[in-house]
Amino acid sequence: MATITKRENGKWQAKCRRKGYQTQSKTFDKKSDAVKWARDIERAMDQSIFQSTSAAESLTMLDGLERYWTEVLIRKKSADNLHYMVDRLKKVFKSFRLIDLSVESVREYKAYRLEQVSGDTVRKEMNLLRRFVDYAMREWQIHLPRGNPLSSVALPVKGKARDRRLKFGEEAKLLNAAKAYGGKIHDIVLLAIETGMRRSEIIGMEWMHFDLKDSTVFLPDTKNGESRTVPLSPKARDLILSQERRFSGKIFDIRGDSVGQAFRRVTSRAGLDDLRFHDLRHEATSRFFEKGLQLMEVSAITGHKDLASLKRYTHLRPADLARKLA
Repeated sequence: MATITKRENGKWQAKCRRKGYQTQSKTFDKKSDAVKWARDIERAMDQSIFQSTSAAESLTMLDGLERYWTEVLIRKKSADNLHYMVDRLKKVFKSFRLIDLSVESVREYKAYRLEQVSGDTVRKEMNLLRRFVDYAMREWQIHLPRGNPLSSVALPVKGKARDRRLKFGEEAKLLNAAKAYGGKIHDIVLLAIETGMRRSEIIGMEWMHFDLKDSTVFLPDTKNGESRTVPLSPKARDLILSQERRFSGKIFDIRGDSVGQAFRRVTSRAGLDDLRFHDLRHEATSRFFEKGLQLMEVSAITGHKDLASLKRYTHLRPADLARKLA
């Protein structure tokens, strides 16, 4: 039988004890709420279907997201970007416990974020939040009575794939601003345009994998989980040779988030606020095709696995095609 007692602060505490279960207790403002809760708990225990929500009630979103970052996300290749998303979620849900996360609160978050950023960004944040809750329920054995609330909220419509390329004069503006900014950002930007490598691949290059004789660089661990060898143009090779040479270690000793920050400042100074670092991969891939390279040759350079994904980065200029037809 549950015990209902009035606390000194005027609140009502309900306690349920059953053999085979840990004692369950909860405090309420009203006695009627305490009685109803106790009856529901005892009924579930009697039917052997009771699962405690105490872990979900005690785990704050701040602590949960930090633990998820430490256990799972910090080892991801995209850890820099994921850390920004985790920090964003922690700020929004800082007053929440995991048990407080509901379909309504997720919908409010979705609407709030769509007023600030693109639907694709909100999709990524909601997917990260969904994976976090799934992980907490599965790996930490945290029970949520209504399951994962993210499963019941539709994601924003996926946006159109970006087709941003450098327009006439923009490359010079970008490189001049990068040179004036200083540091390694100029060489990293130019290397991205020359090779089509991702930001993480460029800053992950090591001297031991640079082959001067064959003019290549080996990438042992790329975004898709496979290794590849990237051929280097003379300009790309010379860029690497111009770096401070060491026997081992990274060619560019810089963090990914530092590159991202520097690139945003450079594009702002150059008046190219709509340009993203990943657009340079689009540009490089399109240039490979414009130079006459075949599909499989471009795929070997960029690491794209199928025609559909490669096509997203290939935006040939109609004027260039018209000249070929002529």
